[in-house]
Amino acid sequence: MTEKRKCLAVIRVRGISDVFREIKETLRLLHLTRNCHATLIDDRPSYLGMLHKAKHYVTWGEVSKETAMLLLKERGRIVGNKKITDEYIQEAGYKSLDDLAENIYKTEVEYTSLPNIKPLFRLHPPKKGFKGKVKKSYTAGGVTGYRGETINDLIKRMI
Repeated sequence: MTEKRKCLAVIRVRGISDVFREIKETLRLLHLTRNCHATLIDDRPSYLGMLHKAKHYVTWGEVSKETAMLLLKERGRIVGNKKITDEYIQEAGYKSLDDLAENIYKTEVEYTSLPNIKPLFRLHPPKKGFKGKVKKSYTAGGVTGYRGETINDLIKRMI
């Protein structure tokens, strides 16, 4: 029985003042070292356990292919803080940025395992702010925790 994996976008929405060491380590392993940093992962159980541990500091949900393409195009960086270029994409073995975004969306390739690429996206704070309290979960009217497809709207406001 083969399960279809989903691509998840994870955004850090809180700082690390007075945080337990385990949670700091989990955020570091997710490459979320600062507020408003984002990354793309898949929904394997090890990542879901990490998200559950850091659920009071991050928000996540299923990213659409268009949003993944927008993240790569606008905020994707290679080593040296340079934008992702067509030359880099062809060296990595893909035809275009669309092809790379499609493979990341289908979870055929892991974004953090691409060579010479920064494993995170540095985003701006969202336009018109977060909709709710940063210390409350999304289901309780806040920001943190699982938010499903609405993560796409938040990412578009943060790019």
